[in-house]
Amino acid sequence: MKMKNIMQMNYWTIGGFEGTKPVEQALAEAKKMGVDGLELTFDAGCFAPGIKEERCQAIRKCARDLGMKIETLATGFYWGAALSSPKAQVRQKAIKFTKEYLQVAKWVGAKTVLVVPGAIAVAWDPSQPVVPYAEAWKNSTASLRQCLPTAKKLGVNIALENVWNMFLTDPMAMKSFVDQFKSSCLGVYFDVGNCMINGYPEHWIEILGKRIKAVHFKNFSREDCGGVLHGFGDDLAKGDVNWQAVLKALQKVKYTGPITTEMIPFCRLPNMVLPDMQLARDTAKKMKKILGR
Repeated sequence: MKMKNIMQMNYWTIGGFEGTKPVEQALAEAKKMGVDGLELTFDAGCFAPGIKEERCQAIRKCARDLGMKIETLATGFYWGAALSSPKAQVRQKAIKFTKEYLQVAKWVGAKTVLVVPGAIAVAWDPSQPVVPYAEAWKNSTASLRQCLPTAKKLGVNIALENVWNMFLTDPMAMKSFVDQFKSSCLGVYFDVGNCMINGYPEHWIEILGKRIKAVHFKNFSREDCGGVLHGFGDDLAKGDVNWQAVLKALQKVKYTGPITTEMIPFCRLPNMVLPDMQLARDTAKKMKKILGR
């Protein structure tokens, strides 16, 4: 089954979490791997809050000169400052970040930013509070309403990721949450691997349909009727994702947006090291095969 969607790789695999590798270098390396674009990660190092428009325009020009796309931005920021936080000052910090995030996306030419809508708890960070579900829904909704005018003004999409946050963990909840905003600027950043712990990505895709603004590909291996963090492997082709079913579902809903590999091999913990160029090259090769390139 051949998919013509823009095929991207997430920066973290090529550049690491610290963001010390220049974006221009990462773009050139991704180009050599045969992908169409690079998803930049806005949180640390050379592409982080405080970056100036001039620098973003230089990155945009570099991508254009290489024939590469920057369709989406991602971030790990929200795990430390949630839009759903019970603390008003934390929510305001997240809102301020989101508005800058949207502006930077506009400057580099990205159409969509990945946003974690909130968290009931952060399992790997016990310092973060446990927030009642109803309160998280209320707070996240109010926070996102403050961000939407900026998204609309800039013409950049806010795409809410399904992620291990104990919040919006099934497709009907995500659909209901998104639909309350009645905004074409707010949709879903659907992660195929993240929903494998308690569901099937093809079911999510069927229900979310046109709400999906961007898609992450990674694989996941279930264990003992569910899964744990090390289920996220270092081989895109190995795991319990039924790629043919996923591609069929994406075609059925006429999804035309970008497809980005986000390979963070938690299976290697406690010795997970990124960047990993061998992993990046292997992932690009297998992604092309999955997409029928």
